[in-house]
Order: sequence, then C-alpha cells, then structure tokens
Amino acid sequence: MRVFFAGGGTGGHLYPGLAIARALRLADPQIEPFFIGAKRGIEKDVLPQAGFAFELLDLHPLYRSRPWENWKTLRGALGAWRRIAAEARSEPPACVVGTGGYAAGLALAYATVHHIPFVLQEQNTHPGITARFFSRFAAQVHLGFPEARKYLKPSKKTKVFDSGNPIEPPPPDAGEKSAGRAKWGFPDSGKVMLVYGGSQGSQAMNDVVARWIDKGLPSDLYIVWATGRANYDKLAHYGNSRVKVRAYIAPISEAYRAADFALSRAGAMATAELCAWGIPAIVIPLPTAAADHQTANAKALSASGAATMIRQSDLTVDSLSAAVSSMLREPDKLTGMRAKALERARPTAAADIAKEILRLISNTKR
Repeated sequence: MRVFFAGGGTGGHLYPGLAIARALRLADPQIEPFFIGAKRGIEKDVLPQAGFAFELLDLHPLYRSRPWENWKTLRGALGAWRRIAAEARSEPPACVVGTGGYAAGLALAYATVHHIPFVLQEQNTHPGITARFFSRFAAQVHLGFPEARKYLKPSKKTKVFDSGNPIEPPPPDAGEKSAGRAKWGFPDSGKVMLVYGGSQGSQAMNDVVARWIDKGLPSDLYIVWATGRANYDKLAHYGNSRVKVRAYIAPISEAYRAADFALSRAGAMATAELCAWGIPAIVIPLPTAAADHQTANAKALSASGAATMIRQSDLTVDSLSAAVSSMLREPDKLTGMRAKALERARPTAAADIAKEILRLISNTKR
C-alpha cells in the first residue's frame, strides 16, 4: 500500500516526513512510502541513504526578486506534474503526506485535482504558503505548534490535530545527565550548555560565543559547541577540558544527554527536540527565515515559559552573559523552564500522526 510523501528543500521539511514514514512502516509493514522531492534540495543527499523509494524532480521556487527566471519554475512544474501522474498511475497512492516546500505544493495540487486524500504536517508557528493554501482541501492537518491554527482555513471536513513535530523520541532516562556528561568528560557538578546554530551552524551566534568565552567562562559552566563545518577550523582552538568544539554532532542525542540548557536557533524541529528532552533554551531566531517563522516560534516558546528569546540584532556578549547567568544563578527558574518545555513536548508525535493516517486510509477504503 503506497503513501506518497512530498516535501523538502530543507531538513525542516524533509525530516518530519521521514519520521512519519518510519512510524507508518513500524505500525503497518505493508505501507510503502514513496518520497517526492526536488533535485535542488537537501533530499538529494539524504534520501539515497534513507531506505525509501523516491523520485527527485526538476523543481524550482518562485523567483520573486528575479521574475524573468520564473520560466524555469513553470517548465519544472510541467515536467514534475507528468512524473507524479506517471507514478500515481503505476500504483495509486492510498494518500499523500505533505510536509512543506515547493515539492509538496505540486504533489498536493495533483492530489486535490484527482481526489486523493492528503495530510498536511506543518512544523512552524506561522504556517508556510503551502499549508495555508491547501489546508482547506486536506483530510487532516497536524500542527507542530498549536498557535499555527489561527492562520489556517480548513474545511468543515478537515480534522486538525495538535500533534507536535515528529522527532525521534528521547529515551526514558533522558533526564539523567551523569552518563551524558561522562561521555564528554564533564563532572557531575556544574551545568552544561549546548550551543547549536542548526546543522550548518550560525556565524552570528558563533562570533558572540567566541568573544564571550574570551572574557572568561563562569566557573561552574561547561559547553558543548556545534559550530557548523564552515566555521569549525577557525573556532576549533577554543576546545579544552571545559569546552568541547565540534563541527557537527551526530547523533545530536549525545549532546542532549549532557545539556542542562541550550543556546539555539528557533527552528521547529530543533525546538521540538529540546522540549521533548526537557532542555530549556535561549533561542536566537534566524532573521532571514521565510516569513520570519523562527521569530514566531521563539515568541511562542518564550510566552509559554519554555525559553528565553534574544533577537539576533540584540545578541551581544553582555546580553548572552546576562541570559546564561540567569540560568546558572536561578535554579528554580531553570527547573520551571524545564517543566514548561516538557509540557509542550510531543515525543510520540510521529507515532500519533501515523495512527491517524492509517485511520484515514482505512476509512477511505470503506
């Protein structure tokens, strides 16, 4: 039984689809996920290793600043439509799951025209254009942030779920830090901060963290710092017994196991993982994110008490020092933020979404 997954361009759109696909296969081994992505996106590197069938299409975004190049978008869309149609004819999908990005838009349009039931998974507080447009035609919408609901216009038949973002669930002993600290060579005393600017790292965050370390770390603080590969060489010399510098951390769970709090971007998947692990965060939203959705995510987390937000324009050595000092010197605050993070956590999101998709497929067959 085939299920199309459409979404990509970035990891934030692709990895939720992979998590749901794995949960579907676990719940029903007869499900055969088939991924539709773009040759230009991260999926060209990830999907060949993921273990699922896939097709990469010559898709392009809308060139808003260079509209004369939109002929590429039109040409790619026409060719992609024919490829999607051919796949659907060869073995019709039971449903389509869209997780965002321009690859999702075309597959969802095909599903709408051909009356194939489809499911949306929206990761962010402020939904993307794909989710906003197609929510009215969807059978189900699964929200990563409940705050996204007000931006959508689902039909009366559409079921909307506050499912959370689908991630790899933390282990039952996620709150026990001793083993995690030992792996990094840290003692049980003191606090551990994870610095994580996303899979590519953040130069803006890295520059401030480097200057802050130069001024001298608090005596009871230890750091796991993921710089991103592009920044690693110039920052590697900061590594010592108290600061562990890595270009990239995989699996990231090795860092979560040790961290008491984090300095992080406000991407939907990263913050979902932090909440699931009960890790309070100082979030620095990426100002260039589409529709400024990271700021919306950060505001929602801050309002709930799970995080403290600092805008990138306000991120300085002094503002970072004040935020970290607050985490270290106010243990009750840190405990409260951890509780609020866990309240927002949806560690079983992938399994919950898979269960509802299987229910949709079953009802459609009747």
